[in-house]
Amino acid sequence: MANCQPTLCLSLSLLLLLLCSKPVNSQQPQANISLGSSLAAGASQDYWLSPSGDFAFGFQQVTGGGRGNSFLLAIWFNRIPQRTVVWSANRNELVPDGSTIKLTEDGNLILADPSGRPVWNPNSVGSGVSYGALLDTGNFVLADRNATVLWESFDQPTDTILPMQTLARGTELIAKYSRTNYSNGRFKLDFQTDGNLEFETTHYPQMRSNYPYYESATVTADNLSYNQSGSLFIASTNGTILGNVFDNRESRNDFYQRVTIDHDGVVRQYVHPKRNNMSRWPMEWTVSDSQPPNICTGIKGFIGNGACGFNSYCQMESGMFPRCNCPQGYVFMDPTDHSSGCVRNFAPQDCVVKDGNDDDGDQFDFVEMVNTDFPNGDYQFLNSVSEDMCREACLSDCLCDAVLFRVDGQCYKKRMPMSNGNVDPANGGKTLFKVRRQDSTSITNKKDHSHLNTNVGWFLLGGSIFVNLIFLLASCPWRKNPPNSIDGETLDRGALSSNLRRFTYREMETTTGGFKQVLGSGSSGVVYKGVIGDHSSKKLVAVKVLEKMHEMEGHDVREFTTEVTIIGETNHKNLARLVGFCDEGQHRLLVYEFMSNGSLADLLFRREVRPNWYTRTQIAYSIARGLAYLHEECITQIIHCDIKPQNILLDDSMTAKISDFGISKLMKANQTRTTTAIRGTKGYLAPEWFRNVPVTAKVDVHSFGILLLELVCCRKNFMMEVEKEEEMVLVDWAYDCYCQRKLHKLVEEDKEAMEDMKRVERFVKVGIWCIQEDPSLRPGMKKVVHMLEGAVLVSKPPDPSSFISSI
Repeated sequence: MANCQPTLCLSLSLLLLLLCSKPVNSQQPQANISLGSSLAAGASQDYWLSPSGDFAFGFQQVTGGGRGNSFLLAIWFNRIPQRTVVWSANRNELVPDGSTIKLTEDGNLILADPSGRPVWNPNSVGSGVSYGALLDTGNFVLADRNATVLWESFDQPTDTILPMQTLARGTELIAKYSRTNYSNGRFKLDFQTDGNLEFETTHYPQMRSNYPYYESATVTADNLSYNQSGSLFIASTNGTILGNVFDNRESRNDFYQRVTIDHDGVVRQYVHPKRNNMSRWPMEWTVSDSQPPNICTGIKGFIGNGACGFNSYCQMESGMFPRCNCPQGYVFMDPTDHSSGCVRNFAPQDCVVKDGNDDDGDQFDFVEMVNTDFPNGDYQFLNSVSEDMCREACLSDCLCDAVLFRVDGQCYKKRMPMSNGNVDPANGGKTLFKVRRQDSTSITNKKDHSHLNTNVGWFLLGGSIFVNLIFLLASCPWRKNPPNSIDGETLDRGALSSNLRRFTYREMETTTGGFKQVLGSGSSGVVYKGVIGDHSSKKLVAVKVLEKMHEMEGHDVREFTTEVTIIGETNHKNLARLVGFCDEGQHRLLVYEFMSNGSLADLLFRREVRPNWYTRTQIAYSIARGLAYLHEECITQIIHCDIKPQNILLDDSMTAKISDFGISKLMKANQTRTTTAIRGTKGYLAPEWFRNVPVTAKVDVHSFGILLLELVCCRKNFMMEVEKEEEMVLVDWAYDCYCQRKLHKLVEEDKEAMEDMKRVERFVKVGIWCIQEDPSLRPGMKKVVHMLEGAVLVSKPPDPSSFISSI
């Protein structure tokens, strides 16, 4: 920079008048760094401070990743524990212990390794440097004796912009590779020479731009400025603001602020309190805004590996942070870097002709991923086909690695590598990944279940009609008809052969170790701990031994046969799964997937420490997706009728699964409502149950709304207030807090939720919409999912009415 701004020159001049030009203690606040001053990388950890002590310039040690004791020459926030790096000189070439940074006598700033080899120096600096200074803005400058700035770190940013910093056209910010790896990553912020601001993927490891996933369309802009008020905006030459990127509302006097393009490609604005007495703010960095809102769906280009690497899929979590996942049967290319992409954990389909067979397609099956798409990987499109035809088309094609099937009959065949994978309800349909059958052990989650939650037994003893009658349908030994028929009618084998395994009683004895370890007991039977599979693929299960079987009339059996056949064909990660059964002689046993974390009721209401906010938000998403699947994605719509925390089970990874379909109601293809007796549990029932009118899937929406508010507040819908000696209704309190703009009262003892009040407000508004007295006002569950995820704007909900409190 040839000439400094007048205010900057004045500030430097005053500093020069107040302080002498001799070297000062390296860890004391200082105004300038004299010629000849130096710092060394090592245990001493000397650094140069800004006058206020807010920023430091020196060496930061970087460990891990096989780097040993390596050092980064950097500027960081010095008064907070995280010491967050905002600028670095040698991000792509770390230096070892004993390296030095020196402002030489002739005015050159040189970073050298222990042998004296120069590693970095700002080559734009000319002669005439009299001193260096780290300013309270976080800007490191080299200036002449007239306080004219000859070089500044603000002109060579890495991945962060600070308040009072302005970027000229042609300036780039490059994200670091990972949280702990500061080298150039796969994304960059590019303020282009024509004035357009773009966030772009790169041709990693080259930094050449790939394609933009965000752009401002401000081609007449002159600069990108982060002003003292905390707003990041694009302005023209005359100062006219052409567009705001972020508009922060927190005072710079009270908060440290920064805007960073993070390793995941999201540009986030962060704030951090300067003082410990700001009780409503955590003493850590908090995201105040981000762009794009959803990086998983924001990246759509046909070149590059997307947000999470090839063959991986991206899912938004905790509001603004994505998570990268591998499909079942695939593993991360680099286990320490989940953005590295995924590779098969099994041998691919063989295309070589052997013994007259074209391929080994019969050795493969599919893993289903609902609402998941890999848009870049299609090589053939089939139209007006059934799902079975779509599957067969892939099985018979050795080049096919997956297919995307949509309910309208569209089938897209895909092959590796696939990019930009993401989970989004707007995707629709499902991706089916082809995996090798005999390698199923390699795609099973082999976690150590050393400590079991014995409470799981109690949730398997609800006396569900659904599970008890499966055995009647399986063999019906008390009837004269053949095993697979009732009154001479052939059963649909889907529920009994596709998903369920038939065990012998001897296998059950072996599985449970002689029925030794009891997990729980109830009126309908006892539940035992069991293990199925061989040594290489053991899987914990809960085995329920039924003691009573209830007879049914033939008409009821036929009706339930149809229902259980369809329910048996459901397949969703948020529905509890029945693994198999035994119906040998007089023995009736059910085998369930093991739920090591019990029920949601236990998690919310029976523990002294409330579950963290992130866990609760993921549970809310999971339940909503499970219900959306039952209501809108099954061939036959299923109304659960009894959504409540006791019927939501949690597996070892805290994934929520809807359970107990014993009182569920199925709808015919042309049916939208049904008349039936009251089903469900007090406190979660929709008003229409009490009005003798036909019910719809909206009764589940109402129950979900109650449950959602319980998840937000960690309180039961009905709860006795000891001090007032009266019953408090959660939905009334939540609505009052919303109307009075006092939503913080709902989560005031929850630090994580207090940091995420935008999501808290969104969840509460969704909950209120769901519990509207008029069913037509309640959104469908697919829309609820979109509202929860922020994909759909949630408008102000009306008063849900006082009718709820009387139920």
